[in-house]
Amino acid sequence: MYRFLMAALLVCMGGALQAQQPQQEDARTFAKDIQQPGVQVFDVRTAEEYNTGHLPKALQADYTNKPEFNERVKYLDKQKPVYIYCLSGGRSSKAAQWMRENGFTRVVELENGVNAWKQAGLQLEGVNTKKTQLTMEAYNKGIAKGVVLTDVGAEWCPPCKQLEPVLAAFLKSHQQVKLMKVDGGNDTDVMKAIGAKGLPTLIVYKNGKEVWRKQGVATAEELAAAVK
Repeated sequence: MYRFLMAALLVCMGGALQAQQPQQEDARTFAKDIQQPGVQVFDVRTAEEYNTGHLPKALQADYTNKPEFNERVKYLDKQKPVYIYCLSGGRSSKAAQWMRENGFTRVVELENGVNAWKQAGLQLEGVNTKKTQLTMEAYNKGIAKGVVLTDVGAEWCPPCKQLEPVLAAFLKSHQQVKLMKVDGGNDTDVMKAIGAKGLPTLIVYKNGKEVWRKQGVATAEELAAAVK
């Protein structure tokens, strides 16, 4: 009985301690904490806002675009801390509440968002770094010969990050396949021309002819079957 009571007490204390953990942090504390290993940094602004500057290693999903948000959030690890932010804190607060109600064990908000980050004198990444777009001429040249796998993705896209090790292993075991990268945050003209409406989008070409396509994360088995 004594052991049972002690175990119950420890469980209650653990729950109380977890409840007492701060759900919001000021910019400098937030900046320190996102350097911890295993932390997921999550930007819930639009892609356009993200491209004006973002926090280090931030993944992105637009909270106001429910289909996009609901799809991308599935690729975050619910058991690892999520440090979430938007411009001023409104959208991230709503997104964080939704995530807590849907099984995420720890979600920490940046109090007052990017505005507070800037006011604290902290630097954003990706400011004024927009690259020249890939042209359709260059794209068509790249897919013209042999077996080519086009990967339309972005480093800030959660499912794209999950896809990365799958692609790396696949390309290592299928060295005859060439990779054509299309930056989903930059190469918008090519994306429109090839009909890539979501990230990631994978397309296989054989001598310039499309033979397979998938929007979303593919398995190594699917890719292997597509290039046969």
